[in-house]
Amino acid sequence: MDDTPQHSDPDRFRPHAARELGGMFDQVSGRYDLLNRIMTLGQDHAWREAMWRGVPESAHAVLDLCTGSGVSLPGLRRPGRLVIGADVSLGMLERAAERQGRSGWAPRLVGADGFALPLRDHSLDAVTIAFGIRNLRPLADALAELTRVLRPGGTLVVLEATAPAPGPFAPFHRFYLERLVPLAGRMSADATAYAYLSRSIFEFGAGPEFEAGLAAAGFEVTVRRRFMLGATRLWIARRLAATGQKMAHPSALPLQDARAHEQDGVSRPSLPGARSSEWRVWAGVQFLLSAAITVALGQGLAAFGKSAPDLPLPGWQRPAAWLLIVGGLVFFAVRSLLLLLRFLSRTPRA
Repeated sequence: MDDTPQHSDPDRFRPHAARELGGMFDQVSGRYDLLNRIMTLGQDHAWREAMWRGVPESAHAVLDLCTGSGVSLPGLRRPGRLVIGADVSLGMLERAAERQGRSGWAPRLVGADGFALPLRDHSLDAVTIAFGIRNLRPLADALAELTRVLRPGGTLVVLEATAPAPGPFAPFHRFYLERLVPLAGRMSADATAYAYLSRSIFEFGAGPEFEAGLAAAGFEVTVRRRFMLGATRLWIARRLAATGQKMAHPSALPLQDARAHEQDGVSRPSLPGARSSEWRVWAGVQFLLSAAITVALGQGLAAFGKSAPDLPLPGWQRPAAWLLIVGGLVFFAVRSLLLLLRFLSRTPRA
């Protein structure tokens, strides 16, 4: 029996539902990034960093599809690299434009349907998609379009939330998707969007289904990673050459004379310094948040220990409550320690 949430607009699940999805994301654009940060326990930035590292440094033309408010764009920027952010939601793109600025090195933003990209065949070296591939239905059509715009040998990097996989964590993962995600959606302008989010994750599957689609579309998965016990997954895939096609390498393409320092009176971005500064600030914010949760759980554990004998809990609920509180306390205590060590480190993680 399908017990996934059923309260989202069914039109959003029809094939090529660009208008419906664009309107939905227009409605939730105001608090979308904040709610993402909350629902991922502050880990979405670290996951995007892993996605950025999957893009070859030699890539000259990179598309971030389903770019939304552009949070994935800064880590893709390089001197001499063309970065394009494409999305069907104009409301999201307006926020991306505010965030990225208008400098010569800023990404180019495009309102576009993922099934009909305004790009030439084989014009891209890499494509990234963060939490967006599940919105492109049917998947086979979306991957066919990515195959068209990627050069043979090009890189596809996909970061996506996935459905519960069989295992001891599955009940907790299912409870989170079915109950907590729609609950968080009440802070949004359109609560049904988060019912859609939950249902779309179940529809996308736990990962094997997506890998089968990649293989059928002519991609070879080279890297697989799991985050948060498999609740989010990262795939790095290479676009294979079709019969008769030759593999091109980005080093063979014309290069721009771009240097990461001031030249001829023009200041060009120096990403390593900016990234190091951003990394340290973000590590500090994560540590403070994790430490606050640890303290709160410690206080909750003490309060529960005093009041537990008087609470009308059935037999199985009492040990389950102890397990959840103690487990959460241990998890966040260890995480706080690791974040503190990361903050004190002199260099960002590779």
